[in-house]
Amino acid sequence: MKMRNGLSIAMLGLVLSGCGYTPEQRATSGAAIGGATGLALGAAAGGSPGAALAGGVLGAATGAIVGANTRPPPPPPPGYYPPPPPRCAHWGYDVYGRPICVAYYGY
Repeated sequence: MKMRNGLSIAMLGLVLSGCGYTPEQRATSGAAIGGATGLALGAAAGGSPGAALAGGVLGAATGAIVGANTRPPPPPPPGYYPPPPPRCAHWGYDVYGRPICVAYYGY
């Protein structure tokens, strides 16, 4: 029964994991995922409420730290286009006979 409760809490954390773009939202969802997973692992490993609580607290803290520090890069500003790749000035061949660029035109 304990394992089923732990797994249902872990599944709830996984459902909430897709939420958030800002660091605060990602920290919150990371804490939910980490706490649920830590709670489930602590209950399965220790079998006591203290072990489950310790696993949940450590998992939530770790998940919040990791979630806040792994945010995606911000989107580029509107109207930004990356520069074109440099044009090849001289082609050579690698050891397998595939063509490779060995010199580029300067800009």
